[in-house]
Amino acid sequence: MTANKGLKIAVIGGGSSYTPELVEGFILHHKELPIRELWLVDIEPGLRKLNIVGNLAKRMVEESGLPIEVHLTTDRREAIAGADFVSTQMRVGMLDARARDESIPLKYDVIGQETTGPGGMMKALRTIPVILDVCRDIEELAPNAWLLNFTNPAGMVTEAVLKYSNVKSIGLCNAPIGLIKQVSSKYSVAPDRVYAEFVGLNHLHWITRIDVEGESKLDEMLADTTAYGAKNVPAREWNPEFLNSLHALPSYYLKYFYMNDAMLEEQLESFKKGGNRAEVVKRVEEELFEIYSNVELKEKPKQLEQRGGAFYSEAAVNLMRSLYNGANDIQTLNVANNGILDFLPDDASIEVNCVVTKNGPLPLPLTTVPPMAKGLIHAVKTYEQLAIEAAVTGSRELAIQALAHHPLVPSVEVAIQMLDEMLEANKEYLPSFFTKETTPAAQ
Repeated sequence: MTANKGLKIAVIGGGSSYTPELVEGFILHHKELPIRELWLVDIEPGLRKLNIVGNLAKRMVEESGLPIEVHLTTDRREAIAGADFVSTQMRVGMLDARARDESIPLKYDVIGQETTGPGGMMKALRTIPVILDVCRDIEELAPNAWLLNFTNPAGMVTEAVLKYSNVKSIGLCNAPIGLIKQVSSKYSVAPDRVYAEFVGLNHLHWITRIDVEGESKLDEMLADTTAYGAKNVPAREWNPEFLNSLHALPSYYLKYFYMNDAMLEEQLESFKKGGNRAEVVKRVEEELFEIYSNVELKEKPKQLEQRGGAFYSEAAVNLMRSLYNGANDIQTLNVANNGILDFLPDDASIEVNCVVTKNGPLPLPLTTVPPMAKGLIHAVKTYEQLAIEAAVTGSRELAIQALAHHPLVPSVEVAIQMLDEMLEANKEYLPSFFTKETTPAAQ
């Protein structure tokens, strides 16, 4: 970027319902993040949504009076060329694929969730090859750009990029910023007066420290057994004796591990009533895009908060601002381990606090790692690394090993049967897993 021209930002998956929140952030923080060009990119099947969201983005920018050019395109390479930041928020296979990720495991009495367990693995298998293809474009057309990845499963996608490309990449999740917001609201203080230490992996972390204006509030937070939740994970109270003995606040995704029977029963009941999360999201998105289509709308609508991914875009804008300005502030990010967790490989992606410098994030040493969490972290990371390699190579053998070693999968037989059904259901998006004879049809 040259000082007089401003920044160019490309958003891959620009037709997402989250995009208006991202645009709002760019408008609010334009002084610290002087964007000149915003390119929203999507594929042909997403063109309708891209046009609706993109036209809302243009109205928002016009209303702001800022000199930001908004471009809508299906030409990813044109959007990436010369970009300073590339943000990815894509869903390969769209919500229909998510619905299959959530429903097929339930037939085998296994948790069906889009980022955790078998559903998360299928999302990774579909997504990682596409993200690496995006990375090849970045390497060629914008070698100095930062890739900020929101695409789930964010930790696995980030690790794949770090291992198999030369792109500068950071993974992001809304859960950590959501916790900070909840604590900030609970104690009526500004978010920058809250410090929380996150230990673990994306969607598998423990919070071992919560300080508000220098005073520890961890015990008070642990006493609230309904605290730290999200719309996309069913609300279910933690056992107070368990929380007290753990002495760490678990991510709400850990309910799938610590309350497996109850969470599975709840999913099965919801599915019988036609209420899996993908169907809920479809309905919410239909309502949102109808609202976005109103030519009188010139701001992010309040209804977007119902989508379930609150603060994703705020986290993205915060990170861009900090990288661009060298803010040296602390954010919770998905980065390479490099010795922070001594029981994991250096190239494993972990979710921890980092100081964000102009040259990138610097992970902070951890003050507390719950000893009882180490086994689960290691087991899930083993599954993740096998699944990443399976996604890159198209190896069914590695996929079997990944699924069989996931803590939520009860047996090898279930792993193999479930994998075969899920691979077949995703055949269109997984050509590398099938023979040459079936590849052209899959493409």
